Amino acid sequence: MAEQDFTHIGFQKHLSEHKLMGTQCKSCGAKYLPPRPLCVNCYGDAMEWIEMPGEGKLAAFTTVHIAPTAMIAEGYGRDNPYCSGIVTLENGLSISAQILGVDVNQPQTIKVGTP
Repeated sequence: MAEQDFTHIGFQKHLSEHKLMGTQCKSCGAKYLPPRPLCVNCYGDAMEWIEMPGEGKLAAFTTVHIAPTAMIAEGYGRDNPYCSGIVTLENGLSISAQILGVDVNQPQTIKVGTP
């Protein structure tokens, strides 16, 4: 894989190294998460990888009981739901993610704004 491979594969490679990486346009400075190979602000293609902050706050969430195939393969489903949410990072960008460390069987205890 080329270092400048701004694709899902490149993104997953960085995640496997415990790095949350996005892209930044060298022309206008716009930042993207998940990464993009092209800037939708100035339409430039001079992108570079940048590491994103690892801290953020839960902006929205849902508990999922009817899981897609990939999550069923991980053991989730009707009897073992999971939480999916949107996290807004310290830099203002947001990303969807599985939310760990919450009680999915009592979703009323999960709070928007949780770090």
